[in-house]
Amino acid sequence: MLIKKIDDIAAAEVKMDGVRNATVRVVFGPADGAPTFAMRVFELAGGGHTPFHTHPFEHEVVILEGEIGIVTEDGTKPLAVGDMLLVTPDEKHQFRNLSADRRARFMCMVPVEYQK
Repeated sequence: MLIKKIDDIAAAEVKMDGVRNATVRVVFGPADGAPTFAMRVFELAGGGHTPFHTHPFEHEVVILEGEIGIVTEDGTKPLAVGDMLLVTPDEKHQFRNLSADRRARFMCMVPVEYQK
């Protein structure tokens, strides 16, 4: 069994086209021997966002902190701390920090083979 604290894990800059002010902490993944899922915590600085993108796998998300909007082809929906999402394969989406001056965090789980 492994036990970790989010803030003890080094944050890495998210390097993808379309990203702004985003970091990721890989809580559990291949380096930990996780056989099925990778758990990551993303942090968006004020006004930060992930790319508007798709991928061929599902992922599950929990909003941990801040004011986050989920952007889809239908528009933006504000989310609250404690909200949980299932993003299905090939569903176009983006996570956007709706605050200009406060950070936002969400946890995301993906199949371990897609963890980079």
